[in-house]
Amino acid sequence: MILQQWWLISAVECMFLCISSQSSLQKRRCAFQMSPQNNKYTAVGNVSGSVQLCENTHCCVGYFLIIDGELKVDLLACDVAEKSCPDETCKPQTRFNGRLVKCVCNTDLCNSNITVNPESEEPQLTNSYSSDEIMTAAGIVLVGVVLVLCFMVVAARWRGLFEEKKENPPSSDDFSVSLCPCQATNTSEIDVSKVELQQVVSRGHFASVWKGRYQGSVVAVKVLPAGWIETFTAEKKVYELPLMRHAGIVHFLGTGRKPDGGSWLIVLQLAEYGSLHSFLCKHTTNWMLSLKLCQSLSQGLSYLHSDLHRHDVHKPPVAHRDLSSSNVLVKADGTCALCDFGCSTILRSCSGRRCWDSHETKMESHAQLGTLCYMSPEILEGSVNLSNTWCLLQGDIYALGLLLWEIWMRCSDLFEGGIVPQHLLPYESELGVRVILESLIQHVCYMDKRPSLPKHWELLPQGSVLQELLADCWDCDPDARLTAQCAAERLDGLVSLQSCFS
Repeated sequence: MILQQWWLISAVECMFLCISSQSSLQKRRCAFQMSPQNNKYTAVGNVSGSVQLCENTHCCVGYFLIIDGELKVDLLACDVAEKSCPDETCKPQTRFNGRLVKCVCNTDLCNSNITVNPESEEPQLTNSYSSDEIMTAAGIVLVGVVLVLCFMVVAARWRGLFEEKKENPPSSDDFSVSLCPCQATNTSEIDVSKVELQQVVSRGHFASVWKGRYQGSVVAVKVLPAGWIETFTAEKKVYELPLMRHAGIVHFLGTGRKPDGGSWLIVLQLAEYGSLHSFLCKHTTNWMLSLKLCQSLSQGLSYLHSDLHRHDVHKPPVAHRDLSSSNVLVKADGTCALCDFGCSTILRSCSGRRCWDSHETKMESHAQLGTLCYMSPEILEGSVNLSNTWCLLQGDIYALGLLLWEIWMRCSDLFEGGIVPQHLLPYESELGVRVILESLIQHVCYMDKRPSLPKHWELLPQGSVLQELLADCWDCDPDARLTAQCAAERLDGLVSLQSCFS
């Protein structure tokens, strides 16, 4: 009993020590130097002279311009959001054809000294700090390590005391890994001989969509070459998930393969207006129609992201991963429906923890997935946090913000005199029709730019709400973005503004 009391007192003391020093131990200290165009970095931590104390990240970042063969500091600061930064030292990453060097690292003041490989011709840039500063930082780290070890030992002992008092072992259900109830309950195979292909509706990089007939109904048939079995299988798995019937997701009728062992077929409900991209190219909208498009789009994405359990079946969350105006359909009633799930990832949660399907976790090629101009900053930079299974859903929200912008930029009620600009893809006016990866990274990640909004929107009754909604969808920090459900709820709130255009 005395021993237990001693351990309890020790644990409490150690916990108070940890709590009292927690703020100073957990916050990263980064070298700070900023040029005027990077003023957003002042808000990510408290600055004291040439040192910044990070508020939201443990990563330091450095940007260096290469001028006349020498490195010149453009930015030293805490990173704007929590990202993957496994390196302890500032290792150079050359960008934009050798004109810029970036480094991200995870130790105090590590961005003040960029380490260059001996074989590299790039010069080394160092910023000197006093030995007192270095010793202080080292002392803080050492004290932190000791306290954490102390707390871990005490916590382990304390947990052992409680476990000795347990009369019954934990239920095996808490730790068992069982098969998912989210497997498809029936096959989607259909008799392809009954599918009649009539005319090509659209052609993509690897697939074509045909208008056809099946069982007396007009349908859309997606035809994939025989070699694209992985894409076909991934899309088929998403469509076959239980509870996947929703107005915001294109109605799935079945799959099959041509008798000669050739192309794969996915039979879907026909959307009369085709893709959202083609619809916006041909049509302008009024306020209510644009709002209808936006509401149905966000509701469909919210349902796709939802984790549903009904009647002993489970629909896990699904990340689309290639959300673009070409992969959203417009139906005859003026609502949107999501399609094209070949790049999608199913987030399963059957064992009490979330994980990705095994064939979807190869993130070394993540930059090849999706449409370039809709890729989120963290995906463009390759800094997706693999420990956070929701990062792919947050990438969808970024793309949702761009789609809302596309729709509203074709709404005549949002433009004075009804003169609506022609439909453009995100960043097309800033970076041109053929967007290059390096220029997009610089524009979106480094300069933190987004598609421009008309100045007069600030004067509209709903202007501030639109701007705030877009900003909260395409925020540079994935964790700061809305969920799809929250975006849908905000859009529902805009319905009350319909009287403004009556």
